[in-house]
Amino acid sequence: CPKRSPATTSRPGRVPPCPAPPRCPRPCPASSSPAACSSFVLPSITVVTWNVGTAMPPNDVTSLLHLNTGETNDVDMIAIGLQEVNSKINKRLKDALFTDQWSELFMDVLSPFHFILVSTVRMQGVILLVFAKYYHLPFLQNIQTDCTRTGLGGYWGNKGGVSVRLSIFGHMVCFLNCHLPAHLEKAEQRKEDFATILHMQQFEGPVANGILDHDLVFWFGDLNFRIESLDICFVKYAIDSNVLSQLWEKDQLNIAKSTWPVLRGFQEGPLNFPPTFKFDVGTNKYDSSAKKRKPAWTDRILWKIKPPSKGLGTGGHRPSQGVLSVSQLCYCSHMEYTVSDHKPVAAIFAVQFPSKVDKPLVEIYVADEWSRPEQAVVRYKMAVGFHRSSWDWIGLYRVGFRHPKDYVSYVWARSDDGERCLEKQLCAQVMFSEEALPKGNGEYILGYYSNTSSSIAGVTEPFQISLPRSEEGSSSTDSSGSSSEEDDSTLVLLAPKSRSPSPGKMKRHRSRSPSLAKFQGLILRPSSRDRGTSRSPSPQSRCSLPRNIPTIHLPQEELGHHEVKSKELGQAAESPDGSSFYQTVQEQSGLRRVSADSSLARADPRSLGLLPALRLEMIDQALGRRRDSADQGHYPCRRTSPTSPPGCGPSPKEGRSP
Repeated sequence: CPKRSPATTSRPGRVPPCPAPPRCPRPCPASSSPAACSSFVLPSITVVTWNVGTAMPPNDVTSLLHLNTGETNDVDMIAIGLQEVNSKINKRLKDALFTDQWSELFMDVLSPFHFILVSTVRMQGVILLVFAKYYHLPFLQNIQTDCTRTGLGGYWGNKGGVSVRLSIFGHMVCFLNCHLPAHLEKAEQRKEDFATILHMQQFEGPVANGILDHDLVFWFGDLNFRIESLDICFVKYAIDSNVLSQLWEKDQLNIAKSTWPVLRGFQEGPLNFPPTFKFDVGTNKYDSSAKKRKPAWTDRILWKIKPPSKGLGTGGHRPSQGVLSVSQLCYCSHMEYTVSDHKPVAAIFAVQFPSKVDKPLVEIYVADEWSRPEQAVVRYKMAVGFHRSSWDWIGLYRVGFRHPKDYVSYVWARSDDGERCLEKQLCAQVMFSEEALPKGNGEYILGYYSNTSSSIAGVTEPFQISLPRSEEGSSSTDSSGSSSEEDDSTLVLLAPKSRSPSPGKMKRHRSRSPSLAKFQGLILRPSSRDRGTSRSPSPQSRCSLPRNIPTIHLPQEELGHHEVKSKELGQAAESPDGSSFYQTVQEQSGLRRVSADSSLARADPRSLGLLPALRLEMIDQALGRRRDSADQGHYPCRRTSPTSPPGCGPSPKEGRSP
């Protein structure tokens, strides 16, 4: 089945035609039955679980994700479940504003392999991340998340479960990451908590409202099941002698699978790796503390296939459809990671889906290369039944982008004849402005973002952009450098106040989680690539900050007026090295003023990445414009952006340009 929308070749300067896309079903062997022929094999899905024990991320996770191996080329999706991520108050405040370091690390590592963050959900220290290859994004729809707290009787989220459910090629799949109660004697409590999670988590839509209603469920996490009856000496002897099978029959989860009705149908591969808990941090030695906890397989990965409906034909399924099947290719722990008292566990699955969806909701047609601005024409065709929105947009992404909001540029998918094109199955057309196009040479991808489903509904193959670099960047840099030398000026950062085409509707994401930052680059601290000597979650980055950064100055009379308030706001939080983390900002007359002695004043405004429409103005200019606007009874609206917050401005249906 097609992985990517076709990129139609055309001569430079001409708009590519809009042909009917070719269908590419997998060839059927001569001996295949119709049911077998209709099946589609997704090469593999990797599932990882790791109780990180509040530790900082390691420098390298390539072996954990099975990267740089032959297996990686066949992996199409990766689900990562973390438990006990540092969730102290100061960390939660930072993670609520910025992407947490663990998520940053996995995005940095996976993006060069063309994995895109599809969805993420967090409940205190429990995090779930789902990645997929970019060309599968149009076939991943109906994405929703949920979470259930079970700690302290359901009031605390240190224990519980988080889930991401989605439709993969038309089949409903749910990833469930759980952290269940600890200790040997709490087996019944674990059973009750798991039943509570299954009962409480409900999703919207006509199908698969509960977790077990999905066609395929992956259940993983720190499930905290222990080894019964056997003493610690025998358990360690069995581990050292590599006779792990003698421990299997005393494993609480193995016992529960045959006795608990709630676990009926869940499958797990053989435990051919040593117990993953509990180790002395920094070593591969089991617990040597006074408690001397017994080793156990607390970190597990299971799956369940929904049984076929009865009365639909031979074998319980429709003859025209294939059978959903799962094969576990790998199930192992990774002893090389020692930052936690748990070892991470990974499993690789080959999943065979009955083929239901083989065509994207939106097909995008574009020339093979944009060498002139007038070639930046995009044609797209929407499938019958596609729920089009006036807030849909087409993003231009650099190859290796990290998530759907990580675009270089965008254009509104607001063709005047959009409804007519949808009705008559014609191609609509939009064009990128010259100012929105990146300069220089590079490979890019176009993606149609559906605001209704909050997902990418169509992508292109990579194509080339080769535009001459403008010389305006050097002159603007020189002018900004000269203006920074004046002591009586202030740079004012004015964020757009217009409505957003992607307002971040939470009806599909009901969990209270910071998940991914709403703004593409909202970072008021050095990014993971520019932290210098500070600890970076990205193993590739070890560079220092540039020295020639312009300084933002305040007039001296303004500094005395706001001195007391600046100190109070500036002490909001501390970074690990003791420096002030949050910046000192005062709001006066609608302007945002930055204190001259704050770290924000010494940062390069261009690296803040507040929003796509960042404006730098003198105070007098900004106040003058606001006074003029106030005299007329209104304030000027800013340019809209797919990640900007709601604000003033006309409805998109009025045809106003973004």
